[in-house]
Amino acid sequence: MSLRINHNIAAVNAHRNLVQNDSRLSKTLEHLSSGNKINRASDGPASLVISEQMRAQVAGLTQAVMNSENAVSMVQTAEANLNEVSNLLVSMRQLAIHAANEGANDQPMLEADQSELINSLDSIDRISKSAQYGRKTLLDGSHAINGKASGPDLEFLGASLKTQSAPQSGYAVTIDQEATQAQVVGSALFTQEIIDAGESLTIQQGGKSFQMSTKLGETQEEIQNRLNNGFKDNGMALDTFFDQGKLTILSHEYGSEQGFSVTSSTSGILSANGDTPMWVQNGRDVIGKIGGEVSVGKGQELTGAAGTNVEGLKVRFTGVADPMKPEVGRVALESNAFVFQVGGNRNQIVKVSIPDVNSTQLGKDISNESGYRSLRDLDLRSSQGAQDALLLIDQSIDQITTTRAEMGAVQKNTLESNLTSLSVAKENLINAESVLRDTDMASEMSELTRNQIMTQSATAMLAQANQTPNNVLSLLKA
Repeated sequence: MSLRINHNIAAVNAHRNLVQNDSRLSKTLEHLSSGNKINRASDGPASLVISEQMRAQVAGLTQAVMNSENAVSMVQTAEANLNEVSNLLVSMRQLAIHAANEGANDQPMLEADQSELINSLDSIDRISKSAQYGRKTLLDGSHAINGKASGPDLEFLGASLKTQSAPQSGYAVTIDQEATQAQVVGSALFTQEIIDAGESLTIQQGGKSFQMSTKLGETQEEIQNRLNNGFKDNGMALDTFFDQGKLTILSHEYGSEQGFSVTSSTSGILSANGDTPMWVQNGRDVIGKIGGEVSVGKGQELTGAAGTNVEGLKVRFTGVADPMKPEVGRVALESNAFVFQVGGNRNQIVKVSIPDVNSTQLGKDISNESGYRSLRDLDLRSSQGAQDALLLIDQSIDQITTTRAEMGAVQKNTLESNLTSLSVAKENLINAESVLRDTDMASEMSELTRNQIMTQSATAMLAQANQTPNNVLSLLKA
């Protein structure tokens, strides 16, 4: 055995172990006191990266839950105001029904109905201007999809929430083929001889049918009137006329889906073969593009295809296509729909569009004999006016009901279901982040006990190692 006094290796070794044990004890105490097993990057670099990303996601989901709740509140506020508008429209409809009872009404009663109608219209306008969520107005059209078509034969019909706002110059509309109506033109002259013989005609459309036979001495004009009246009485969207002595039947509707059946007892008057039905479906759909994007034609309506910038944008072309000048106009479009961030990541949004419910914007573009352009024009003081008022009021009720249904669907199927999925996702992320970052207290307490014992043991051994050089003094005393 050798004794050295310049270097006490045993003490150095004991000191090194004491320092390590003390460091472990400090970390264990830090883990127990903070509740986290990752307090700095050195505690677990990879785990730190993953857990910080999860923390960001949890914070985003927490805010998304609050966003969704706010969105539900806003939608409910708008829907409650629309319900009041709907109630007013129902009351107006009752007034129109009363005013249409011409046999029992006198002028003062009609004036009272008209006065109450105007009051209801003023209430609708007040709601459209005053309905708010915070400082945002809801029903004045400022958060709708607004568009306008330029072109003599072009009409803007609507757009979807997926339609992108148009550039400053608008979307160019090009037409390669205009829509046409299904029609049949007799190949044989409808002579007086055939008329006097009692020609039998049968026309069917959409499950409805009209049959007639000509009479002795009847004129072509009388036959035309009988046919058109029969079509009208049976609810058939058809017209008939004579062109150079040949009978023609024309569908009101445009497009390839429209059709009807004709039968004539004489070959060529309508059907190619006598007493044999002939199906007529030779109408064409409009063909063209919106903004240079693929579009789908149906009748006179052209709609932007799915997946394009103009998806859901719908226009109507009523003119004739010119191969030398395919561009028929442009559509300016601006989408101001409400945008809600309902997810924890980029572009996880929901859009809600609420149209203008002002009385001048409800019941528009409805054909009527009184010339009413919107609800604001209604006048119940005449029988015809009351009848036409019912047309516009029913259309307005449909508009409001459709809007309410769309908002209800967004609330139920998007926002409220999203709240549930967000809560589940948040719970799972918190659990995953906890596994990575939180201290396992039972395991850490066991580690604390071990480190305390090891530190005490290392301290005692260091003291023993420091006593070893004293053995040299015994040699000097000898």
